[in-house]
Amino acid sequence: MSEQQPHPDQIAGIRFDAGRHARAKIGYVLLATEQTIPDDVYSVIPAGVGVHFARAPIPDSITVDTLMAQADHLGPVAATMLPDGSLDVICYACTSGSLVIGEERVFHELNTGAPNAKATSLITGVIRALNAFGASRLAIATPYLDEINRREADYLRYAGFETVNIQGMNIERDSDMVRVSPGFIREFAQQADRIDADTLFISCGALRSLEIVEELEQAVGKPVVTSNQAMIWDTLRLAGINDKIEGYGRLLREF
Repeated sequence: MSEQQPHPDQIAGIRFDAGRHARAKIGYVLLATEQTIPDDVYSVIPAGVGVHFARAPIPDSITVDTLMAQADHLGPVAATMLPDGSLDVICYACTSGSLVIGEERVFHELNTGAPNAKATSLITGVIRALNAFGASRLAIATPYLDEINRREADYLRYAGFETVNIQGMNIERDSDMVRVSPGFIREFAQQADRIDADTLFISCGALRSLEIVEELEQAVGKPVVTSNQAMIWDTLRLAGINDKIEGYGRLLREF
């Protein structure tokens, strides 16, 4: 039997520091089909914060059934990230998936794989962002099928928000959602907005909404929350990173 190796901190003559990511380490569990979130995270995340990604299997079809089937994969996938236990926060990075599965089940599954990390989800980040703005009446733009839109409006109602309008693009394939142009997203969201809504929410991590949130907020004259903006903000704040970040809307700049 081989002798147990000493912990690296005990190896004589080697100098260690806190590593490249001394401020925090954040993990994101993505859909296997996801193509937008990594770029968005890397474009916003401040220096000294490490980000780690793993993917849960799903076909290129975003329906209630395919999203519900993700639940059993979350724990095993979470366990593949930083098995030394140094992950500070772990997030299920899917808006529709987290509301279909439900936050409590998501948190439980993530923590079976990453028990030392604070668990969150994309819909959790959205709800926290909406509450930061004091939102109560929402206009929502999504790429989803109607069956998911209905689930989302119900979920947000239970969370304390009235949906005055929800408008979907009726897209099923994630590989199509990622190709919706930012210009069209801006126009579609403005069409979905209503004068009696106090906040505009663009749902879905696959949409490239982060690119247009700043100009859209100025155009509509009210807070705009987008999925990836809210998720990044939520995971940073949970990790104790309170940097105010310019260029991606009021949420990251002010809260």
